[in-house]
Amino acid sequence: MLGGNVTDQSNLAGIKVMVIDDSNTIRRSAEIFLVQSGCEVILAEDGFDAMSKITDHQPNVIFVDIMMPRLDGYQTCMLIKKNQRFRDTPVVMLSSKDGLFDRVRGRMVGSDEYLTKPFTKDSLLQAVKKHVLSRQAA
Repeated sequence: MLGGNVTDQSNLAGIKVMVIDDSNTIRRSAEIFLVQSGCEVILAEDGFDAMSKITDHQPNVIFVDIMMPRLDGYQTCMLIKKNQRFRDTPVVMLSSKDGLFDRVRGRMVGSDEYLTKPFTKDSLLQAVKKHVLSRQAA
């Protein structure tokens, strides 16, 4: 088994995670997984909703769905990365598409990782650990 037990709660306590997705089911699933692991979770329905919440809550890592109304995930990621205050905040794209084009486009707007939906609890927690704990150690 690689990486040990990713559900070890002590590592993730106090980490602020934002989940931006227009699907209530996806938001709630992610929230349950993350809260069980000790994270503080901020939810947003779309990019517009997220932008004010990012300023208010200053999350440590942001998960953003690609396909959303109004501001899609690419536009939302680009806005986050262009903001001087949040450009170093890790952004993980979430998508049901697993094509090379989508991954490359995500990288072009500054995303740090790409997770395919449906994600598992372990893949979500691994992404948090990878991006947040590595930055805390640096």
